[in-house]
Amino acid sequence: MRIDARDDGLTSAEGLRIGVVVAMFNEQITSGLKAGALEFLKESGATEVRVVDVPGAFELPLFAQRLARAGYDAVVCLGTVIEGDTDHYEHVAHRASEGLMRVQLDTGVPIAFGILTVRDVHAAVARSQPGPENKGREAAMTAVQAARALEEMRIT
Repeated sequence: MRIDARDDGLTSAEGLRIGVVVAMFNEQITSGLKAGALEFLKESGATEVRVVDVPGAFELPLFAQRLARAGYDAVVCLGTVIEGDTDHYEHVAHRASEGLMRVQLDTGVPIAFGILTVRDVHAAVARSQPGPENKGREAAMTAVQAARALEEMRIT
């Protein structure tokens, strides 16, 4: 079931400060993810959105940590890791995901995992196109929903 920003109070980003960290490696794909995330955050009324471009997916955890420690309510991390002929894909994908989970647990700030880990470039392109299936958009929605859920836990 897809949740539309106008239908669910959990996805309203009004009053939230959201960080968006984007890996520039495979920029032809990550730019589409970034566009999808920013479109959702604008539609959902985010109070502040800070975008930080970083070299690649391996660097995402460090910058997510900085934004989380700076008081952002959630951080959306976007990147693309495409399998090649070497083990590089395995190491980068694993370490980036492990690092983002660690940042989330260490800081208590939701970190949305918007890294495409694919075996084929066409799969990445398809997931970065404009529209409701854009994985950057989905990651931004997840970040807002998680921030709202944590907010509810603090209130009750």
